[in-house]
Amino acid sequence: MGIELKIQQMTIDGLPFTCPECDTSALTLDARGPIDAFATVWATCASYHSWEVYLLDIDDLQAINAARTGRQRAEDEDTFAVVIGGVAFEGTLHPDVILDDLKRAARDVYWKKIIKPAARRRKNAAKRALKRPIKKAAAAVTGTATNTVAAAKAAAIGAAWDWNTPGGDPDPDYTPEPVNPCIACDGEGSHSIDSRIHGATHVPCLVCSGTGEID
Repeated sequence: MGIELKIQQMTIDGLPFTCPECDTSALTLDARGPIDAFATVWATCASYHSWEVYLLDIDDLQAINAARTGRQRAEDEDTFAVVIGGVAFEGTLHPDVILDDLKRAARDVYWKKIIKPAARRRKNAAKRALKRPIKKAAAAVTGTATNTVAAAKAAAIGAAWDWNTPGGDPDPDYTPEPVNPCIACDGEGSHSIDSRIHGATHVPCLVCSGTGEID
């Protein structure tokens, strides 16, 4: 009866047992032969290099298989430690799938693919719901300020148009600028002269004939 062991790593008397061609430690040990008495042990590495292992026979592989610890939980490792012909063989076997592996896989898939994304969506929805009133309030304040500025500008433009348009409404807040008395005639509006050419005794003040206001 043949036997096959999948080895992750193994030491012989503390020395690593690896592929002689690529030095990998992951390999398969199997006993080949027409009957158990004549079966030889071969090793095949992960890169498919194969060689005969003269130190072991089918009984030795069965002894290693019997010494394996097995796994009870997903985090456990399947290890072995056995002495064969005075030589210590220790190592770790490729883990067989156990019930806890399936439970963990189902739990992880259920959590990562279903529960966690759903929780994330609810959390994001709550965040959006919280931000929405704040954004609306900010938009309302901004809109009110914008409308206020726009209304003020429109009123100013409209008033300026009315003031500068013939027939428009006068500016209710308009105050005439103060009139300064003419320094030439002291506000009399004319000057007294003594002329022998004609009988006029007063001539108009050319300064007063302007606007009379401060430019």
